[in-house]
Amino acid sequence: MNLWGWVLAACLVAYATKLVGYLLPTRWVEQPRVMQLTAAMTIGLLGSLVMLNTVASGQQLTADARLVALGAAAIALWRRAPYLVVVLVGAAAAALARLAGMP
Repeated sequence: MNLWGWVLAACLVAYATKLVGYLLPTRWVEQPRVMQLTAAMTIGLLGSLVMLNTVASGQQLTADARLVALGAAAIALWRRAPYLVVVLVGAAAAALARLAGMP
């Protein structure tokens, strides 16, 4: 199968998954276990996407200023800083790391 075949297959799977979500009875979806599972999956997916975008550069893993920015933002989140402050701290940390010569 070529690339376009895989793209179309992924689109169909995504659409079917969304359609099944609409067709499920509400009482199934509102169970505490299902709610807990979906919340945990969302957090796990977001965390893995953030880490992948932080340390991946094409097909390689790299440690650069993005990793420093993520660490600084994580510390700001741990200290319960507002979202805008977290973003600014991360940006400032990346800028300082790049200024120090880190790629």
